[in-house]
Amino acid sequence: MATDGHVLDGVTVLDLSTFVTGGFCSLMLANQGADVIKVERPEVGDDNRHSGPPFVDGESPYFWTVNYDKRSIELNLKKEEGLAALYDLAEEADVFIQNYRPGTAEKLNVAYDDIREVNDDVVYCAMSAFGQTGPWSQRPGYDLLIQGMSGIMSVTGEADGRPVKVGLPQTDLITGMWAAFGIVNSLYRRERTGEGEYVELGMLDAALPWLTKQAGKAFVGEEPQRMGTKDPVLAPYQTFETADGHINVACLNQKLWGLLCEALGRPELADDERFETNADRVEHMDELEAELEAELAERTTDEWMEILVDDAGIPAGPVYSVDEALHNEQVESRGVVREMEARGKTIPVVEHPLNYEHSESGFRSPPPELGEHNREVFEELGYSDAEIEALAEAGVFGDD
Repeated sequence: MATDGHVLDGVTVLDLSTFVTGGFCSLMLANQGADVIKVERPEVGDDNRHSGPPFVDGESPYFWTVNYDKRSIELNLKKEEGLAALYDLAEEADVFIQNYRPGTAEKLNVAYDDIREVNDDVVYCAMSAFGQTGPWSQRPGYDLLIQGMSGIMSVTGEADGRPVKVGLPQTDLITGMWAAFGIVNSLYRRERTGEGEYVELGMLDAALPWLTKQAGKAFVGEEPQRMGTKDPVLAPYQTFETADGHINVACLNQKLWGLLCEALGRPELADDERFETNADRVEHMDELEAELEAELAERTTDEWMEILVDDAGIPAGPVYSVDEALHNEQVESRGVVREMEARGKTIPVVEHPLNYEHSESGFRSPPPELGEHNREVFEELGYSDAEIEALAEAGVFGDD
């Protein structure tokens, strides 16, 4: 089937961000074909390069996962020559990304007004922990802090336990996705109006819309509580122990509840007044859990998958380890996880989920080494060999 190439082919992104928030944003754009030029501190690079252990030949697999399909250059922006080189790059770029604490971009002379001076139709994206305004704008912030301050931790964990952080950098990723969405919206608007755009967002702002169900309860004066894997408005909709692991069961209507009772060999539960309706089951959730877990503990997860899913058509699924989640027949059949050969090693790639009929998507190159594309990027920009050597001698690329 013929395709039109990647959706963002021809879009150039200058990414000055570090760690995951900006990295995941530009990763999403790279997956759709954008040429992402990662601007890094000479000799040090993105702090995420050093996140670990584990390391593979000195490289961080964590860094790999948010930096496929990018090109890396080193620029010392505190040197006049380095800043001038950045402006030359910005003049030709479509998108400029940074996630400095508010005020830092101004000190480095890379704020929106600075970049717009050389490119008035640029799409400029500024991410920070709390946004550019407000009483908390100057506070430092990371995913852990935002998970706590966004209310996410207050509803995560067991009812009798302490608040728990989601086991991945959720608010970093949420913010990166919102930023990519805002950038693509702005590129679309630029196609219609010819005007650039300033996209500004904070991690706390980005996390709050994800509260959905919990926010709905708060809006009517209720205080959402930690419930482990239970759901505040559906039952059974939670994790249960089996003979060898755990299984999630999701009964969203009366028909599924009846089928579950039959499949468990407990048809009388469907007529139990404590469990007759979903509202009844939510009200007697602890008693319901005790009844169901007593049955589910009698067989293995695989046995229950056959009984509940294959035979009865009930929504249920195992709780996989990360390795099992990455390597199973469904993921393999969809080609979500694949490998690239680079620098004498095999680098695993987790593809993004967008599949188009008329466009391509997917990563084409491995994560870059620090400064791997110093010369290549400036040659493409039209710099002569002598001009590139002059940058190197001025220490713009570091001390080498």
